[in-house]
Amino acid sequence: MQQLSGQDASFVYMETPSTPMHIGSVGIYDPSTAPGGFVRFKDILSFIESRLGGARSFRQRLVRVPFDLDHPYWIEDPDFDLEYHVRHIALPAPGDWRQLCIQVARLHSRPMDLTKPLWEFIIVEGLDKIEGLPKGCFALVAKVHHAAIDGMSGVEMSAAVHDLSPDKSNRFPQEEWKADGKPGIADLLIKGYFNALRQPQKYLETVARTVPGLARLASEVSKGELSIAGARTPPRTRFNGPVGAHRVFDGVPFPLADIRAIKEGVAGATVNDAILTIIGGALREYLSDKGELPNESLTAMAPISVRGEGEKTALGNLVSAMVVSLGTHIADPKARLEHIHKDAINSKGLTNAVGARTLTDYSQLIPSGLAGLGARLYTRLGAANAHAPVFNCVATNVPGSRVPLYFAGAKMLKMYGLGPVFDGMGLINTIYSYGDEIAISFTSDRDMMPDPQNYAAALKGSFAELRDAIVAPPAPKRKAKTKETA
Repeated sequence: MQQLSGQDASFVYMETPSTPMHIGSVGIYDPSTAPGGFVRFKDILSFIESRLGGARSFRQRLVRVPFDLDHPYWIEDPDFDLEYHVRHIALPAPGDWRQLCIQVARLHSRPMDLTKPLWEFIIVEGLDKIEGLPKGCFALVAKVHHAAIDGMSGVEMSAAVHDLSPDKSNRFPQEEWKADGKPGIADLLIKGYFNALRQPQKYLETVARTVPGLARLASEVSKGELSIAGARTPPRTRFNGPVGAHRVFDGVPFPLADIRAIKEGVAGATVNDAILTIIGGALREYLSDKGELPNESLTAMAPISVRGEGEKTALGNLVSAMVVSLGTHIADPKARLEHIHKDAINSKGLTNAVGARTLTDYSQLIPSGLAGLGARLYTRLGAANAHAPVFNCVATNVPGSRVPLYFAGAKMLKMYGLGPVFDGMGLINTIYSYGDEIAISFTSDRDMMPDPQNYAAALKGSFAELRDAIVAPPAPKRKAKTKETA
């Protein structure tokens, strides 16, 4: 039995019927590479069953302490049922990209059952009218609760069900799995009592690490190495109010080589800087078309992993964050990239001065009952409208494989990501790289973004504008002169 950290537990407390707190992905696969050239659903079931030992999240469920007096625990689920977690549907004809996006959004809108292991795989067939895909492809829509997984720890679950070749040989030892008995109420309350006794010591340790960080921050600001001049409240947008129960989803892939060429246009710029510049340009166009573009720049929260070398497969979340300006007030795309690059360096410096891990540790100090009550009241009272936003959206980068991956023998062709939205933050951009592509996919509230195809088009337009401004287009070929004949 393993207790959730304060950060992991916060995603449980934030869960409401209109704010399910799971993350997800959409992988598209070509079954022609599998033995026999096709994959049946029962093959997928048996394949996943053989890989359950590859990730602890597969068979662990939550046990909550009465009245949330302490953070929940993970136990090995004695009632685990694989066929509850792996499902099978098909798109109606014609089966195009728009239909897939709508179906993915519907699936992502549905909260998960918190009394079962917190993951679902949905196989979606009928994709034959999606441009660029061979006939017979299927999608794997994955949902995993944020309490169990972050972008980096999700690698464990993904690695369990993917191979580097179509050969489906099991790479995990078939160890005997043992379910846990559900702990009694008295046991949970006693554990909570002793945890409460240790809490003052945790406060002192975290504060002791914070004081040197604050001194370091003050020193670097006074020397001019870091600036807090840009640390102002971001403007309110349509994405910064209470969210409803429905979602939208879409994604746009870009050639990774083009993104790398773009970042070379500004000394020291990163792929992340280039992606944020594309997002900033897209939001500028999208909000301008609606007459809602603020004069001040929008900002994005970018998660930062604080995992040590020994924590790569640790369950749950080990992340801090920085807030970066998106340069939506800048029309020139290259100038926007320069602005974002400079602001990202400063923002990361501010976070590192105090200590990203220290900032994460503060989430462990919030009393569990208070955290749950606060999250519920925040939603019920519509408090997102009563204060200025902390940031306007989220942009999270999940590094993927550079080499082809296979699921049950089927080759992965595309990968897109999804994330949760919640009151005050109704747009998350998930950046996922795979092979020679990097995709920007997004999840938003349907009332906030009723036209996701327009934001997808704005992402394409922003990319083209940035590429053309930095990467010189090839010179037109000159026609060869023909000799005049007598």
